[in-house]
Amino acid sequence: MSTGTDPWHASGDLAARYADGTLPEADAWSLEKHLERCGGCAERVSAAVRRLPVPGLVLAGVRETVLKDVREHVPAPPSPRARLWSSFLARALWAAGPAVRGAWLPTVLLVALGALGLAYGADVEGARPLLLALAPVVPVAGVALSYGQYADPLHEIAAATPNGGLRLVLTRTAAVLGVSLPLLTLTGLLLPASGAPGAAAWLLPGLALTLASLALAGYVGCRAATAVIGGGWLCVVLVPALTASGGRALAGLAEQLDRCLDGPLAQGGWAGAAVLSAALLAARRSAYDQPSARR
Repeated sequence: MSTGTDPWHASGDLAARYADGTLPEADAWSLEKHLERCGGCAERVSAAVRRLPVPGLVLAGVRETVLKDVREHVPAPPSPRARLWSSFLARALWAAGPAVRGAWLPTVLLVALGALGLAYGADVEGARPLLLALAPVVPVAGVALSYGQYADPLHEIAAATPNGGLRLVLTRTAAVLGVSLPLLTLTGLLLPASGAPGAAAWLLPGLALTLASLALAGYVGCRAATAVIGGGWLCVVLVPALTASGGRALAGLAEQLDRCLDGPLAQGGWAGAAVLSAALLAARRSAYDQPSARR
């Protein structure tokens, strides 16, 4: 850019105004065209730019733009309370392990749906007695299927953690009871009474048998304890029914369940057995740190 035959050059004030962005757009465009041919003016403008904190301002603007974009598109981090609950839930699900997955859940559903199918699909009047006979051993079997080296591929790793041992056993037992107790009790309420005890009559026996199997597992191992306790209960209630004469198997089962489950005396006995088993379990808590209890 020139005026007549004399070349035009950028003054210091013009270079400073260009550097700080206050120069009008038309004049800035003209100056930029001139800088393409004039090295001296280019150096003057470059020096003016270096004297201003323009690079810092540019970086600050870029940073603000990036942070604004992040705030708009990235979800806000969870609150400390949400992180605490998430961590608790993750630990609880990890500790529950096989108790909330695997073959046990389908087994519980099979017992419940099978009882309903017998009652309303096959018109079997003794569906509730059959359910009450099997229900107390379901949580016992659930504990056996959720604890031990044969049930959990990661058992040795889990048992070696600070939450292993008896704490891990009780966590998985609570998960088993939390599923089986309400589901099977609700199923019992939906079945015809057929002279059998109430649908909730098996709850204390189921709890007592589960605690008894855990206490015994400290001596003989989890699988053997489950076989002894669960098998013993089934023998007590099923053998008299199976040996009843005159095709009265279901009636004999209902009568046997009345003796084992119905009435304050029977329920009080099961409550006492549950307390005693819990005391034995607490006394033998260190046994769950031994390999023999993991089988």
